[in-house]
Amino acid sequence: MTTTKIAEACTDAVEATWFHLAGLVLIVVNALALGLETYDPLVASFGAVISGIEWFCLAGFVAELLVRFGAHLRAPAGFFRDGWNVFDLLIVVAPLLPGVRENVTLLRLLRLARMVRTFRLFPSLRVILIGIRRALPGLGGFLSVTVLVLYAYAMLGWMMFGEAFPERYGTVGEAMLTLFLLLSLDGITDTLVAGREVTEWAVLYYVSYMVAACYLLTNLLVGLVLTTLQEAHEEMAASKQPTAEETQRLADAAERAASAAGKAALAAGQAAVAAAHQAVAATSGSGEPSIQDQLAQVRRILDDVERRLPRQGPAAPAQPARAGR
Repeated sequence: MTTTKIAEACTDAVEATWFHLAGLVLIVVNALALGLETYDPLVASFGAVISGIEWFCLAGFVAELLVRFGAHLRAPAGFFRDGWNVFDLLIVVAPLLPGVRENVTLLRLLRLARMVRTFRLFPSLRVILIGIRRALPGLGGFLSVTVLVLYAYAMLGWMMFGEAFPERYGTVGEAMLTLFLLLSLDGITDTLVAGREVTEWAVLYYVSYMVAACYLLTNLLVGLVLTTLQEAHEEMAASKQPTAEETQRLADAAERAASAAGKAALAAGQAAVAAAHQAVAATSGSGEPSIQDQLAQVRRILDDVERRLPRQGPAAPAQPARAGR
């Protein structure tokens, strides 16, 4: 089997639905086996079976990588240009290294990282990852604004409630932690009532904090995430468009198919002409149909063949018959 045929077979396999389903099953089985290791009685009773399942999953991941690499066999560098391929290669090969096998914690982390491969199998999950990546610059600015707001209100809280509630506002760090926990508005009513017992300014303090931090900042974060997700959807839609190489390959395949169809129609036309000539030769000596009738029949046959030929196909077989008109 040539390199081209191997690459085409691997490409068909990678694009098939069963290939993605098999990868998903391996990920789920590997995750379940990893979870079963947390139960000591099960490990004591079925440790060998769980270990065998993990080795089976690892063999499946290696086979999947080999098939994906085979799809890039005509240009192997393309395999490493895909970040997902590099990630899969690292998490599959790393546990096989001697230094990693002895580190139980690192080994479990690598096996747990295989679950991240689920994002590769589902385009909707990949959109979320792309959205998170695109949102990182904006999230940096959002976090800076959030820290400034929390710090300003923490200083105010330390001045207003530092003596009354030292365990919550005794330092600026404790005050920032308290205000961060209040972002979810959990227990805000009890906190407001307790603050009013210290000063009436507590109402303005907490209400302004809820408007500035809990509502404005939260809506700003939601708007940022929605914008980046929309951009990620557009990027995924653009990536699905065929490349110039794929377009040329499809055009070549269509041209070969049209050429094969033209040759088949030409062969059929030649066979029809030969059959018509034989029919004319067989009946020319008998007194049944005249030669003019036979030639008319030949013309009808040739006209029918010409209609079936492609528009740019050759019309050479029709010339001898039309010359006899």
